[in-house]
Amino acid sequence: MVVDGRVGYLGGYNVGDEYLGKNERVGRWRDTHLRVEGPAVFDLQARFLLDWDFTLGRPLEIEARFFPKQEHPGDGAVQIVSGGPDRRQSRVKEAYLKLISSAKRSIYIQTPYFVPDESVMDALRVAALSGVDVKIMMPRLPDHPLVHWASIDYLGDLLPSGVRAFLYQDGFLHAKTIVVDGAVASVGSANWDIRSFNLNFETNAIMYCRKVAVRQEEAFFRDLMSCREWTLDDHLSRSPWLKAKCTFSRMFSWIL
Repeated sequence: MVVDGRVGYLGGYNVGDEYLGKNERVGRWRDTHLRVEGPAVFDLQARFLLDWDFTLGRPLEIEARFFPKQEHPGDGAVQIVSGGPDRRQSRVKEAYLKLISSAKRSIYIQTPYFVPDESVMDALRVAALSGVDVKIMMPRLPDHPLVHWASIDYLGDLLPSGVRAFLYQDGFLHAKTIVVDGAVASVGSANWDIRSFNLNFETNAIMYCRKVAVRQEEAFFRDLMSCREWTLDDHLSRSPWLKAKCTFSRMFSWIL
């Protein structure tokens, strides 16, 4: 959402009652969203224009009022990264890979769905084996069972490398975030799955600002207090029925 070309909003929230916590089945809705001001809003505006052109097949006439002078440029660097089926490169995935590869101390990920491709899986394995503290948080309650079971299976593949997985229990976790070394953070609409990398139109904001990154890291650890760790023993001791559901769901990972 862009208002007057001066203020932008992006993140996990959509428009619906469940995002207000009114879905009794999942309860409280835990999400992360951003308000952005300054020149980065122009990138959000440009993304809207590109999506409009792609959807309607005819360009929207660009007016000066779409890109007004920014009176409050801010003091933190923000990079808007977007992608979708209108381009061959997966910019969102490339940004995630860059963040993972740059980590020296920690990588903290929140996502409702975790169905990545092998390049992301390998990057996370390498980071954990290199001594980086890698923690991944996803919801315990599924809103899409097939995606949830496949996500559990992918998480299990990372546990032997030292990655730690946590299941959020205080409602439904829908935040799509990563914080690296308490220095760089990303918030946006893109899940950690193949669909978000290749099939969906997605937009993330990467913030090269330690103050913002520390706040995101603090939020991660607050949420960690409402989690149960999913250990390798938990994964190996799954019931035959759960193992079957995870294996079946993973067969459709390319469209989940």
